[in-house]
Amino acid sequence: MANDFTFHITTTRFDEDYSPSEDSRITTNFANLARGEHRQQNLRNALTMIDRRFNDLAHWDNPARDRYTLELEIISAGLEFEAEGEDQRFPLLEVLDIQIVDRLTGRRHHGIVGNNFSSYVRDYDFSVLLPAVTEAAGRFTLPDDFGGLHGKLFRRFLASDAYRERFTTSPVICISVSTSKEYRRSENHHPVLGVEYLQDDHSLTDEYFGRMGLQVRYFMPPGSVAPLAFYFEGDLLNDYSNLQLIGTIATMETFQKIYRPEVYNANSAAASIYRPSLGQNDYSSTQIAYDREERSQLALAQGKHTEEHFMKPHGEVLAQWAAGYPVAAA
Repeated sequence: MANDFTFHITTTRFDEDYSPSEDSRITTNFANLARGEHRQQNLRNALTMIDRRFNDLAHWDNPARDRYTLELEIISAGLEFEAEGEDQRFPLLEVLDIQIVDRLTGRRHHGIVGNNFSSYVRDYDFSVLLPAVTEAAGRFTLPDDFGGLHGKLFRRFLASDAYRERFTTSPVICISVSTSKEYRRSENHHPVLGVEYLQDDHSLTDEYFGRMGLQVRYFMPPGSVAPLAFYFEGDLLNDYSNLQLIGTIATMETFQKIYRPEVYNANSAAASIYRPSLGQNDYSSTQIAYDREERSQLALAQGKHTEEHFMKPHGEVLAQWAAGYPVAAA
């Protein structure tokens, strides 16, 4: 039986020539863009949007709005452990890492790792386990300790030598706000993150990330039309530089404009009391191809893959390991 897990990290440059590897989770935003007839144009347009948004927010000493460009890498973390007397490996998660290149000075600034977050085990939890338990109960029902194993694996990855040797700060994951919740604009305003929205009733996603030791705050950056959800540990407003925060905003707002244009490319900004909706039609298209239906189908397929190749064959090992690993405090 394995007493612990080790991790290995591989990286893939995300640029206009990017093609998903066989090991990559194909439900990720970046992988979805990199398929089909217009794959290269999709990627080129998305990267241009990211750079323009970054320069729009980093406007000081930047009169032509072209001083900075971002270089993105996909960070793939694999899990290694011993089970049944043999070494086992399974892909755990993928995130994006950002390098900020200052064309004026030639300096490079390390951005924030995290941004887009995807996980095989999360696919299993939401696409396989949760529906099965709900169907069996005849009503929406959360499985026992929902997200517990995933959260502990994530915390173990952050504590690993593989992570600490490469990254010096904690990750920030940035995704869309929940369409099932209501958000209220506050008086708190940050020069980069923008105006803060508050929400008292956490979504299932908020709680799931809480099992990973991450808390959440919602901010609508300057020039944005809807708040983003930022998941982090520590102090979001003071642990990172302005350029680092801008890198995350520019990257993830671009993906959300492509993935959820009804919310993030709407033609009017969020009101003081805001409930996002994918049913409204007053928005602009980015003209970048993105298949949301295919993404949902692939999430289910990858959840079943995780069940077959990770959860079922190694369930006892995983349960024993998780029982001895401390619970995260969000």
